[in-house]
Amino acid sequence: MKLKRDFYLRDDTVQIARDLLGKLIVVPDENGQRVSGMIVETEAYLGINDRAAHSFGGRRTARNEITYALGGHAYVFFIYGMYYQLNVVCGEIDSPHVVLIRAIEPVEGIEVMRERRTRKKSETRRMPDKDLTSGPGKLCIALDIDRKLNGADLTGGSIWLEEYRNVEESDICVGKRIGIDYAGADAEKPWRFWLGSSVFLSKR
Repeated sequence: MKLKRDFYLRDDTVQIARDLLGKLIVVPDENGQRVSGMIVETEAYLGINDRAAHSFGGRRTARNEITYALGGHAYVFFIYGMYYQLNVVCGEIDSPHVVLIRAIEPVEGIEVMRERRTRKKSETRRMPDKDLTSGPGKLCIALDIDRKLNGADLTGGSIWLEEYRNVEESDICVGKRIGIDYAGADAEKPWRFWLGSSVFLSKR
């Protein structure tokens, strides 16, 4: 069952980031076949007051405009001149909170994912499943997520999230976000969540 809009409109983005663990991301391929993965790692970014967020201080550009939209949309941005990253927009209009999807566990269309990932890496060897989607850039390649999905409605038909697995509270780990040392004290906020039992987590 697809997640409904109300899931994304809650005030507590940190809780949404936690609750996204175990949910399924589905992105149909060009033939309409499901390609999907279970979310195993997330990070919350709390908008205007969060020094690590693209919208810190009320910054509003063509790049991040979608983060100011109603929750339940995709924010896809290009980073390091190399990779796309997928974020889930949360909250009401003009509250630019997002959750970064850092890693997923492949579920459906694994061979499609492998073809996409090896094609991008110019490799011929068989890539282990655990390496296909173990990072925000990797999962976007595997799911064919790029700028064309920026602004996509997550309750629509091009990309969506579904209920999938109930995770045990004892398996949820909490820590600081990765790669945001520039954010000062906000870099220490415990706004990253991951499944401790997963082998599909991003490399640290």
